[in-house]
Amino acid sequence: MHNALHNAPSNGRDDMTKLLVLQGANMAYLGRRQPELYGTTTAAELDQMLYEHARSNAYDLEIFYTHIEGQAIERLYQAVDQGVEGVVMNPAGFLYAGYALRDCLRAVSFPYIEVHITNIEKRGMHSVLAEASVGVIAGFGLNSYVLGLEAMLKIVRHK
Repeated sequence: MHNALHNAPSNGRDDMTKLLVLQGANMAYLGRRQPELYGTTTAAELDQMLYEHARSNAYDLEIFYTHIEGQAIERLYQAVDQGVEGVVMNPAGFLYAGYALRDCLRAVSFPYIEVHITNIEKRGMHSVLAEASVGVIAGFGLNSYVLGLEAMLKIVRHK
């Protein structure tokens, strides 16, 4: 099992923008799960790509994986107390029936951007969480995460 929690190396500055990437159900299996849809890049390789983005753009990044909706909700409420300024999430399996998660996203004090590797609309899927988001980025492969982080940085750094 892929580790549930990762932190990018911090430079120790408390004034840096703090973002959270939350990976929903089944995302820890990236690279092995339906590679014809999601590719062969592993979760660990994606993490390294995102941590490099954080280093290059001078922000603190935490990546949290869970297969359990309640853990995602708990992590989001903890993020409020820890000063996280925005969350980028691929809800994955939570997109179907994550109503409790959607209520949590409505309650937290920071913006949420939803990302998907594939174009879920093209695949006939609808996310129940999308209405709680600032926006949805879907269909750009792993670059959907980078686009989501770039958009979040623009939001939190220009509020």
